Amino acid sequence: MNLTSTPAKATLKEKIGYGLGDFSSSMFWKIFSYYLPIFYSDVFGLKAQHAALLLLVTKLYDAISDPVMGIICDRTHTKWGKYRPYLLWIALPFALVGTLSFFTPDWGYTAKHVYAYVMYILMMTVYTAINVPYGAMLGVVTADPREKSVFSSYRMFFAYIGSFVAMGIFAIFEKSIAGKPNAAGKIMNGVGDANPATWTFVVAIVAVMCFLLFLGCFALTRERVQQDEKEKGSASVGSDLKALLGNGPWWLLLGGGVGILLFNSIRGGSAAYYFANILGASPILTCAVYLMIGEIAQMLGVLLAVPVSDRIGKKGTFISVLCVVTVLSVIVWFLPATSGGFWGLVVLQVLICIAIGINSPMLWSMFADVADYSELKHGTASTGLIFSSSSMAQKFGGALGAFLLMQVLAWSGYDASLASQAPGTLTAIKALMSIVPAAGSLLGLVCLLCYPLGGAKMKEIQSQLEIKRNNDNE
Repeated sequence: MNLTSTPAKATLKEKIGYGLGDFSSSMFWKIFSYYLPIFYSDVFGLKAQHAALLLLVTKLYDAISDPVMGIICDRTHTKWGKYRPYLLWIALPFALVGTLSFFTPDWGYTAKHVYAYVMYILMMTVYTAINVPYGAMLGVVTADPREKSVFSSYRMFFAYIGSFVAMGIFAIFEKSIAGKPNAAGKIMNGVGDANPATWTFVVAIVAVMCFLLFLGCFALTRERVQQDEKEKGSASVGSDLKALLGNGPWWLLLGGGVGILLFNSIRGGSAAYYFANILGASPILTCAVYLMIGEIAQMLGVLLAVPVSDRIGKKGTFISVLCVVTVLSVIVWFLPATSGGFWGLVVLQVLICIAIGINSPMLWSMFADVADYSELKHGTASTGLIFSSSSMAQKFGGALGAFLLMQVLAWSGYDASLASQAPGTLTAIKALMSIVPAAGSLLGLVCLLCYPLGGAKMKEIQSQLEIKRNNDNE
């Protein structure tokens, strides 16, 4: 594949601009990951098992839509580039559909159930349409492998700022969202106690911010690495898919990504239930503060990402993180439901989130490495298609985590209308905050131990690619 590049060094403005994109998408992603399960069960009024099936079934659609979007944006040619224009085109639908996903219509149960399916599928469609191209931009904003890690670090740092802001907004509106305590002192004890209209209003505030941030990302970034015109569209869809399916490092990195996202989604989604039912605290305010502490810790982790990966490599960083979060998550199981146990949980939250923050930029940067590997081995980088797999891993891991969360709650007899849950249900909620997410990170660890693209291998690939590109351009 012939490549030509505009000047290699990207500016600080471009790095900040790139970060604004995940500032936006992360706000909605965290709201959907952490609050959609409890919104569906305690506000919207879906049964836990129905909410679980919804979150899983829609991922079958995503398994098709993500690669399709990757193929589409790989073949998009505009004056703004291949991937960047989607930030402009999809920003408004992203904001509108996200808001409507948290709207509770005054309909019967079946009609509301259908509405939830339609809106969630639409939300995942627009999320795919804007985030697959956004992620693929990492492969074309610079040709320098180390600078890709720097761009990825800016991305994740701003992503955690976005998550922090979103959690802060939810904390501000906590009383309106959560409703009034019942006679037993429980908050959000079934449909009707919380205020559905306020949920929609709060999400709409976030949506306006998301819209403006994506426009800022579009305005401040540029695609520095571009295909020669004569090469555009020359590779068939079939050859791209064949190259992807035959890409062993892609499969292993996909498994690692699903594993860490299972860890994050199960642990994050169960936090509201843990605070409400194990600790007897507000599932909105206390959980939001807890999650905001985590976002700050993850920002600290992002600052450490490049120095740590420079020392032990991207693969070594990912493996180390998976080991650390697995052990720390299991420790949560042994914490007592006391004030001391609460502060122990906070300390573990800080340590786990620092580790997650260190790893987050590495995952995206490693997908860029997989694209370079594909270009060398198969003659086509298929950047959009490969980065669509990272989006697919993110959504599949998040949805599978949400499905497991809701399914475990259903199996254990969780009933939102009860003032207190049965002992078996409480045990299940405790496991969802500790042992179950640890199983997800162990899955990722197994995959990463087999991942072949370490630092030495990538230096070899970059050297061969440079020779190949130079020969192609002669």
